[in-house]
Amino acid sequence: MALLPLIEIVYRNIATGGIPGSSVIVQHLTLLIAFTGAAIAAREGRLLSLTSGRALFKGKYGEFTRYYASAIGAAVSVGLFWASWQMVKIDYEYPINIIKGVPNWTAEAVMPIVFILIAVRLILKSSPRIKIRLVIVAVVILIAILGNVEAIQGSNFVWFGLLLIIISVAFGAPIFVGLGGAALLLFWSDFVPIASIPAESYRIVVSPTLPTIPLFTLAGYILAESNAAKRLVKVFRAWFGWLPGGTPVVTVAVCAFFTTFTGGSGVTILALGGLLLPMLIQEKYPEKFSIGLLTASGSLGLFFPPSLAVILYGVISHTPIDEIFIAGIVPGIFLMILVALWGIRQGYLSKIERTEFNLKEAFEALWEAKWEVALPVVVLVGIYGGFTTMVETAALAALYALVVEVFIHKDLSLRYDLPRVVSSCATLIGGVLIILSVAMGLTAYLVDAEVPMLALEFVQTHVESPWVFLLTLNILLLLVGAMMDIFSAIVVIVPLIVPIAAAYGIAPVHLAIIFLANLELGYLTPPVGMNLFLASYRFDKDLLTVYRAAIPYLIILLIGVIAITYIPILTLGLGRLLGY
Repeated sequence: MALLPLIEIVYRNIATGGIPGSSVIVQHLTLLIAFTGAAIAAREGRLLSLTSGRALFKGKYGEFTRYYASAIGAAVSVGLFWASWQMVKIDYEYPINIIKGVPNWTAEAVMPIVFILIAVRLILKSSPRIKIRLVIVAVVILIAILGNVEAIQGSNFVWFGLLLIIISVAFGAPIFVGLGGAALLLFWSDFVPIASIPAESYRIVVSPTLPTIPLFTLAGYILAESNAAKRLVKVFRAWFGWLPGGTPVVTVAVCAFFTTFTGGSGVTILALGGLLLPMLIQEKYPEKFSIGLLTASGSLGLFFPPSLAVILYGVISHTPIDEIFIAGIVPGIFLMILVALWGIRQGYLSKIERTEFNLKEAFEALWEAKWEVALPVVVLVGIYGGFTTMVETAALAALYALVVEVFIHKDLSLRYDLPRVVSSCATLIGGVLIILSVAMGLTAYLVDAEVPMLALEFVQTHVESPWVFLLTLNILLLLVGAMMDIFSAIVVIVPLIVPIAAAYGIAPVHLAIIFLANLELGYLTPPVGMNLFLASYRFDKDLLTVYRAAIPYLIILLIGVIAITYIPILTLGLGRLLGY
């Protein structure tokens, strides 16, 4: 995936033309990476879930929730297998070539294979006892039989089925089970071929811009697995450590840097938590403050290039991605400043000893980390300089990170470390993209059912003022952020709200920043804010402790989100200055 865009960059500068079909090949490699990564994630028990049933219930009740979630998850996976198989069968009979001599069904075949593998994995992981597994298999078969009974198709049974799926997600079933299961039920109840779901999945995963997500994530993973974090912390400490609350300021800056490349806060908290928490506690910052700071900082940076959330939002909403990045610079810095000011306040209250600024040490630290510090410059020049496409920029960032960490700093071994890093990256990408793929099926149903138009009519009937609409939107998105991960929320919710916002005259890039700011806040919103679970896992603290630690930051960022929503100049001002 990285090699072909890099060859294109070189080829374009020394000759005319390029490699025939290279962009299409890269897009279909995204499909293979996404579903192969999902299979790895299923094998390792790392498919993204909102919660764990055993975390909610103890003893035999916790075991039951696992059996239940596994049964529903396996049944939905089998349903998605059958839908994908139907699509592959149709395209086998009426093939379209990806490139000369390679029909599209050869790439699509990965979808049914992976869905059936996931079903098998969910059954195997449900229990070590054969009897329990056989019972779950029997439940899956029963659900499959019911799916072929026309007497209940189109009846109120669909609502009962949706309730069962919602309960399974609450009990720990993967997120894709909830979205994919809902799509299957809704298409099935309307007598629409369920092959429409994988058709939409195929369309989004092989879209021209989506390869940037795995490539930029690979760059972020390479940085996270090397000693880049230590060098960057050293730089920021040398330049900002003299401030009251210097180390919290450093924490905010380093976390934002990593989140821009990894796209989700999971990698940021897991990779940097072990480095930054001991540093904060060693300097006598309260543990509660430190945990809350790291939990909140893990989602900062979502507005800055090359944020995966921004790229996905642009793909789904058809908003120019470069314009969203420009619009997000000031709001992103604004939110970082709010959190950093809370850290400075704590530095004063705790009377933390400040270090003197040493210009020589600051430049030495900057020189040591010069290659990592230059990476955002490489990305920005690629995106805005017109030298490379978005996908080529992502490939260049991955190559840059590889060369710096493997060959210059030699933190990673090409032979021993790189396969592990690539596997970890593919696992994360698979866990995210399989959610996106099935979410597109659900979105397609909502669009076919004219839900956006019905929602527009309802809102226009009951809400006259754009300001009241924005307030309603903030409340809705906070609820969505508390219940859904940012990637599936973008795919499902954005097509619904874009036409409504346009009717109220909300600028598309302003809507993009409002949406992402609310979803960023959703990372900290109980009961299922993703940062809260990851921080609980990383710092070995119970969820209530993490909740209490995150509350001040939740309030601070809520103030920031309200300001971003109702002061449009924060979002639109820089773009107007630059002529966008």
